[in-house]
Amino acid sequence: MSTALTDAELTLTPPAQGKMAELMGQVEDNIEGIRVFATPGGCSGVSFGMTFTDQLNDDDHVRAYDDLKVIVDPATLEHIRGVEIDFVGDGADARFVFNNLQPTGGGCGTCGSQGGCS
Repeated sequence: MSTALTDAELTLTPPAQGKMAELMGQVEDNIEGIRVFATPGGCSGVSFGMTFTDQLNDDDHVRAYDDLKVIVDPATLEHIRGVEIDFVGDGADARFVFNNLQPTGGGCGTCGSQGGCS
């Protein structure tokens, strides 16, 4: 059975919640939620992404909001603990931003800032 995520582990700003809920309204009914995942690379040693998923695993961690679920696997949770996901900009410049990322050493040192990695 999946475990609920707390505010200390992952938060979404109201703009991020709204945009994710809007995107969830555009996909098939069998989609469980939005999966946040980590992959090696990026200036903090890890890059993050999001995708729709129709699968909820027993060891997943879930943050439920009114119109959506954000799903995180245990390995990704180790990298995003304390992160806030925001949605900034408009039009072609709109994007999700991961704030409060903890750098793992080296790299550019600006990951997680409003401007993202530079």
